[in-house]
Amino acid sequence: MMLAVASANAADARIPYGVPPPQYGPGPYAPPPPPVLPPPPLLPCLWLGPYVGANAGFQWTSNVGGLSPSGITGGIQGGYNWQNGPFVYGVEADFNLSNAGGTFAGYQFSNPWFGTVRGRAGYVVNNAVFFYGTAGLAVGISTVTLGGLSDTSVHAGWTIGAGAEFGLAPFGFGPNWSAKVEYLYLGLSQSAVLPASVSSSFPSNVMRFGVNYHF
Repeated sequence: MMLAVASANAADARIPYGVPPPQYGPGPYAPPPPPVLPPPPLLPCLWLGPYVGANAGFQWTSNVGGLSPSGITGGIQGGYNWQNGPFVYGVEADFNLSNAGGTFAGYQFSNPWFGTVRGRAGYVVNNAVFFYGTAGLAVGISTVTLGGLSDTSVHAGWTIGAGAEFGLAPFGFGPNWSAKVEYLYLGLSQSAVLPASVSSSFPSNVMRFGVNYHF
């Protein structure tokens, strides 16, 4: 009887505050963790490897007697890039046609074509925009015409400039396409031209836009 009374009193005893009641049966249901999604596919690195493209822009010059022939230019380019972290460097060559020309004192001046071979080096921001400087060799020709007579001279020299290139994938184009804006100064040499019979230099400024396809 004493044991029965003690058991009854223990069953009626209050549970101390803050102590959770004993749990019976299975624990609460925990939903499974969400599935791990695969990472998005990586876009090809535009700044490593070969590329080809085309460009178009405006050319203006300073020549004999202060004449400033100007006109539209367009051409093709190709090159190769190497990349080390955010730093990109490479080589590029281009060939361009031009209708830059003008008339001074009866002389007609024109620059039918020019080309460059340059190094490029710069910095990529967020792997999306490539800011670069460029410098190298340049060659072009100038033609002087007077009274049906004309003479063409080859000018060799140097070029320097800067530009920015960016990927076009965010704008709905393929991941291998990029666009660029670029300024070049062409410091071409002096040479004697006829019928002017004077030494003529052909410095030139080029502002152009272009697109490239990267392999």
